[in-house]
Amino acid sequence: MSGKIVNTTIKALYQLFFQVDKAILLGVVCVLCLSCKKKDPIIHDAMNWKEVSVSASAYNSLPNQTTNVGNPLITAFGDTLKPGKRSIAVSRDLIKKGLTYNTPVRIDGLQGIYFVKDKMHHRWRNKIDIYMGENVDSARIWGRKKVLIHYLVVKDLINE
Repeated sequence: MSGKIVNTTIKALYQLFFQVDKAILLGVVCVLCLSCKKKDPIIHDAMNWKEVSVSASAYNSLPNQTTNVGNPLITAFGDTLKPGKRSIAVSRDLIKKGLTYNTPVRIDGLQGIYFVKDKMHHRWRNKIDIYMGENVDSARIWGRKKVLIHYLVVKDLINE
């Protein structure tokens, strides 16, 4: 893409940022960033990967592991979990740090990008739960460990 087209695209996305849900915009920009064969410094500079060390455990969509008694596939954000989809739940203190609904997350030791689809009870701090469908053995094998995660946030273009 030429610099002028990219600059126009960034300006249009910036204007939409205040009109459209942040999660939708973040997803669009993430797809643009991750799908480009050649990294364009203008788009790349609009996003920032932050990292934080967290305690990570795994959970399954089983009634005894979730707080939603009626349907263990429904998250606290109202999404329906699907086995095979890369989803995580985050403690609420991490939401305040920018790990909001639908934020893309890379987890050291695991392949691919995960998305924040659930939030945990208030009692948890600095913790993520990795969704592993209904495979209890996989969750037990993962156990609980400290990991470094990287999450994508939109840079504050006004104050930069």
